[in-house]
Amino acid sequence: MQTFQYTKAPSIDKALAGPAGAKFIAGGTTLVDLMKLHVEQPSGLVDINLVPLDKIEKLPDGGLRIGAMVRNSDLAWNEDVKKDYAVLSQALLSGASPQLRNMATTGGNLLQRVRCMYFREPNAGTPGGYGCNKRTPGSGCAAMDGFNRMHAVLGTSEQCIATHPSDMCVAMAALEAVIHTEGPKGKRTIPIAEFHKLPGNTPHIENALEPGELITYVDLPKPVSGAKSVYLKLRDRASYEFALASCAVVAKVEGGRIHYVRVAMGGVGTKPWRSHESEAALMGKSANAETFRHAAEAALTGAKPHKDNAFKVELAKRCVVRTLKMATATA
Repeated sequence: MQTFQYTKAPSIDKALAGPAGAKFIAGGTTLVDLMKLHVEQPSGLVDINLVPLDKIEKLPDGGLRIGAMVRNSDLAWNEDVKKDYAVLSQALLSGASPQLRNMATTGGNLLQRVRCMYFREPNAGTPGGYGCNKRTPGSGCAAMDGFNRMHAVLGTSEQCIATHPSDMCVAMAALEAVIHTEGPKGKRTIPIAEFHKLPGNTPHIENALEPGELITYVDLPKPVSGAKSVYLKLRDRASYEFALASCAVVAKVEGGRIHYVRVAMGGVGTKPWRSHESEAALMGKSANAETFRHAAEAALTGAKPHKDNAFKVELAKRCVVRTLKMATATA
């Protein structure tokens, strides 16, 4: 049995003063699972459920501030989120189950780890076990030649092809969220585009957090006047399933042309995948089927499929096209 020290922190300061090597725990919907599998074996847990970071507040500039402890269900059903950031509400409600959404937090969702079966195999990265460079750098990636139907086609490397699992993060990528943190070195802000890391040669480094650093808030910019946002998720079953391909779009159309657009994809990337190529193919163009097809092609230009997930390339293109149609449709 792996033993660990457990403490409760009533404030950010107390949380940051926790024992070295400890992990923060709130809803525990990812961390506890990984501890049961012996993937995560922290020497300590700092329970932050009492830390007052559970508010959703309007910012003076018209944006929205989301506390790291806000539960996914509360965020999804918040009136301001539903009205001004519909893509985020839709993404959250498409993820997991109501029970999990009632437990999972904004901060925890940002830190959600991959669902790759090889990563989560208890003996992965050990002699005789499956190779997993996320678990043990240099041990190989069993998914390369193994079962890789659910794996990524964008942002992959020779070291890792695991797909980022979050729906919420895809919507936040399209909304250009900014993540606030606090740690031993003080406070800082991290644009979501810079928060999650590509695997490259260091797949075990998944995000920009430093040791002992805590996510405190997520800020969403003021909504774009006249823009519409949509999240579409394609999966094997209607609920409690991870995306095979998903797309988040924020778009504004005037006079039949696209004046503002942000496109992000899920289910196909090693991180929440913002498609600047797709956006460039859309800006200033007519909002029609031909433009959408060109944008979808641009979004998947760099795709590198493997034997079981090649279908994702076409599926993702169709997902992008369909989401663009929905986001630019007139009432």
